[in-house]
Amino acid sequence: YRPEVRGKIMGTFGLVIMFAPAIGPTLSGVIVDILGWRWLFIIVIPFAVFSILFAMKYLQNVGEPTRPRADFLSIILSTIGIGGIVYGFSSAGEAPEGFQSPMIIGVIIISLISIVLFVLRQLKLEEPLLDVRVFAYKNYTRGVCLFVIVIMAMFASEIVMPMYLQGPLDFSAKAAGLLLLPGALLNGLMSPAMGALFDKFGPRKLIIPGTIVLVGVMFFFSRINPSVPVWAFIIVYIILMLSISAIMMPAQTNALNELPKHLYPHGTAISNTLQPVAGALGVSVFVSIMSQGQKSYLAGQEAVSPQIVNEAMTHGVHHAYWFALALCCIAFFTALFIKKAVAPDFDQE
Repeated sequence: YRPEVRGKIMGTFGLVIMFAPAIGPTLSGVIVDILGWRWLFIIVIPFAVFSILFAMKYLQNVGEPTRPRADFLSIILSTIGIGGIVYGFSSAGEAPEGFQSPMIIGVIIISLISIVLFVLRQLKLEEPLLDVRVFAYKNYTRGVCLFVIVIMAMFASEIVMPMYLQGPLDFSAKAAGLLLLPGALLNGLMSPAMGALFDKFGPRKLIIPGTIVLVGVMFFFSRINPSVPVWAFIIVYIILMLSISAIMMPAQTNALNELPKHLYPHGTAISNTLQPVAGALGVSVFVSIMSQGQKSYLAGQEAVSPQIVNEAMTHGVHHAYWFALALCCIAFFTALFIKKAVAPDFDQE
């Protein structure tokens, strides 16, 4: 697509890829309450079969396949690195010592070493699995940083908030999901509009205000307690999702616009790889921090009652969102350095 319409196209793409995870908690809550948790997995089967058959019949290559040689050592290193980090952070919440557990520290160190070795190997290969040279382009690196932080904040909120609503606030799974529905719908529906605004105004007028709002929302959630009225929670969650839509696709589109044609597939592949990784990492880190906050609060209590348990969960949620607030502050300062990328017109190359 030509540079002047890529924001609109990416916004439409964002409607597809962001709408499903945004509305997931709502549908999950309804399914769990009516059919039970096993149906969360059973109901996916027909959709998966349909997707496979549809892709086999209609999906076409839009470019010339290059058929690069698969480097199995790179695959092993990336699997250990990414999988180990997600496993390490998710296990920290269950370990008695938390992040101080020798096993958790060991897993994370091994994972980081594997990622470093993976990057070094990609720089040496003639046909890298992922060409990490895309990170030499500053706008791309900044855009990916914003993209990862926003994904972490969104996915984590979609897990932590329903847990909080069902805990101290005593909502059912269905009711908790329905409370998140307005924000989820707006997040998906606003993505094409944000893409069109990106084409008209560029990235800064969307991303910088979006990160400012994101910081404010995370501060609000870091102070949340059972006395906060439900309507206030719904409004703030809607604002959260609107700020995410103002950041997500503009940041990703501007990042990819920075790349020359021969690196564009690698930039897209890295972005697509980081999306589920950031989501899984965000959930594991936030839940682990929340669990450790709960444990530290309960450890200081002489007796445990339902009220104390609810207070402990509120304490844990505060810890998780203080961490989110720090991440979003990083996103804000990163956004200040975002510049509009001059997109190469691939049709003229």
